[in-house]
Amino acid sequence: MSMTEHAQIAPVEIARDLSEKDLRAALAAGWSDFKAYPAFGLFFAAFYVVAGIALYFGLFARGEAAWFIPIAAGFPLFAPFAAVGLYEVSRRREAGEPMKWGGILGAMRGRGDEQLLVMGVVVLIIFGFWIILARGIFAIFMAQSGIGTESLSLLASFPGVMMLLIGSAAGALVAMALFAITVVSLPMLLERDIDFMTAMIASLETVRLNPQIMLKWATVIAATLFVAMVPLFLGLFIALPVLGHATWHIYRRAVATPKA
Repeated sequence: MSMTEHAQIAPVEIARDLSEKDLRAALAAGWSDFKAYPAFGLFFAAFYVVAGIALYFGLFARGEAAWFIPIAAGFPLFAPFAAVGLYEVSRRREAGEPMKWGGILGAMRGRGDEQLLVMGVVVLIIFGFWIILARGIFAIFMAQSGIGTESLSLLASFPGVMMLLIGSAAGALVAMALFAITVVSLPMLLERDIDFMTAMIASLETVRLNPQIMLKWATVIAATLFVAMVPLFLGLFIALPVLGHATWHIYRRAVATPKA
């Protein structure tokens, strides 16, 4: 690829020419990584699935079923950070390195410079912002309805439908913002000695230079995770690993390998 096909951000070169072919190739590579080393994908996905099921039954037991919808809608916001271990599996397979549990689990701590940990805090803050926003939207449309198990039936009312429409739009904007700052930054922080701000800028630049393709990738992720969450989160055992591995391959295509 020629230099004219890249934008340069500090020491990072970003591709301008991502295509649907790259998305298909990334998904195929993600599926190949998962098939080659399924134990890692199932292990990391299990935390997500167990947390989702516990959340579901916990809220219903407390009579707060209505809160399951906004919390579940924000659940995928954690997907990029949950996939860090999967990025390491793909990186090791690509580099021909041994697949050792200690090394892969250790990769989730980052490179010892706390940059990856800072990104995790950023993700947590954005999730907290989404919950506050969701509570505000609920209060605007359903203030007179109360919150309880019976409130689920109110979602079919006019205020309930409007709440879902506005909430979905707001949630999509929050999710897209998080996607834009993490899609490249998290795998980059795993692979390179780089600060989190430079990594986030590179991620944003990837989206800016390839808006249509990255929007399609975000849509694929959102739609796949939504469908996977419907059967009690069980579909995430497949969807999360494949998407996680595939995101690594998108990163490798979008960001030029550093010159020796």
